Amino acid sequence: MNVHADVARRRIEELLGTSDEQILRRWSALAKAPVDELKELYQALRTALAEEGSDLADIRGLLAELSRDRVRRGHTPSDTARAVFGLKEAVYEVVEADGEPEALRGFIWFSRLIDDLGLYTIETYAAAREKVILDQAEQLLELSTPVVKLWEGIVAVPLVGTLDSARTQVVMEKLLQTLVDTGSEHAVIDITGVPAVDTQVAQHLLKTVVAARLMGAECVISGISPQIAYTIVTLGIEFGDIVTKATLADALAYTLRRSGIEFGEGRRTQIAIRAEDA
Repeated sequence: MNVHADVARRRIEELLGTSDEQILRRWSALAKAPVDELKELYQALRTALAEEGSDLADIRGLLAELSRDRVRRGHTPSDTARAVFGLKEAVYEVVEADGEPEALRGFIWFSRLIDDLGLYTIETYAAAREKVILDQAEQLLELSTPVVKLWEGIVAVPLVGTLDSARTQVVMEKLLQTLVDTGSEHAVIDITGVPAVDTQVAQHLLKTVVAARLMGAECVISGISPQIAYTIVTLGIEFGDIVTKATLADALAYTLRRSGIEFGEGRRTQIAIRAEDA
């Protein structure tokens, strides 16, 4: 940095110190943010500018936290950008009032610095928002694929909606983990809530069944409606030796018999009612 540039920078640093209250109030109004929210950021910036060769690591860390906080609170990218770029206008008003050539030259350097920090903030905001979206999608995926215990040694996966590769992976993981945790040897995969079954969906179901078999569990697929049965036949999809049932109640009754549980006709009716209510 040459002598003139160094003098110009020092003049900006002086103005940031002597006019801090004025700058903070104006910045707060432009950014539409409380002064207390911006004060720590402002002080960190002053400290970084006062240190020769500073890499602005602290100020970048605060900006990253500001971006993440604004994502969580639902602020827009424009709001976040305004929170940083508003400082330029607030400082320029002080520089303009000062009128010194060194201050005006220093403001050009300061403006470029804030532009770089503003771009960093927007990049951090975008990354933070993407992470929030991905986390929410994973949470929704978890909630949409529950594994429930129907009976001792019998678990069920009631599927609702479209079954894609990502969801199949979650189904496999949750089902296998539940089989391990409960020691169950029978699993019912209920597709009553799946609107349509095509070749891809069938392949996903088969993979899930194979994975469960590797864990020593027998799987039954329930919820085969007449429309789905017709589609499966039309597409030539082969389920091989996988047992399929029309309803969850039928599947539960089948798995109970396979488990060696004997029950009469009245008991069968009660079990069917329980299964339909599950």
